[in-house]
Amino acid sequence: MSVLVVGSIAIDTVRTPVEEHSDLLGGSASYAALGASFFSPVRLVGIVGGDFPESEFQFWKSRKIDSEGVQRANGKTFRWSGEYSWDLNTRETRSIALNVFEDFKPVLPESYRETDFVLLANIAPSLQAHVLDQMKRPRFVVADTMDL
Repeated sequence: MSVLVVGSIAIDTVRTPVEEHSDLLGGSASYAALGASFFSPVRLVGIVGGDFPESEFQFWKSRKIDSEGVQRANGKTFRWSGEYSWDLNTRETRSIALNVFEDFKPVLPESYRETDFVLLANIAPSLQAHVLDQMKRPRFVVADTMDL
């Protein structure tokens, strides 16, 4: 039983009241895939640019995340920068650069189309519908949207 995860893959900069870290793996699909990988094989679909570290692909592989569905495009990866407050429950986005994610149109590898469980993570509803149009007959679908 595999889980298909489709959504954003990003490179983040995160600032807290005590420190700041740059060039971190981010994006809703990345985190959902990592979480799901503790319980099931994962098939990941997203898009990254030429600046995306190969080490992250190796990290996914070590977690048994199939990244065949991750498109590699010319340009820069989606980048997000945010700052968290002292309680870490409040955050403010400092900057967003959609980059290659702006033109993302998910294309599912043939081997992904019969996946029973689907998480459509943080992409526009029109893209979510496009993914579902490519699926054979999923048993369970979760869809999440968020404005940028």
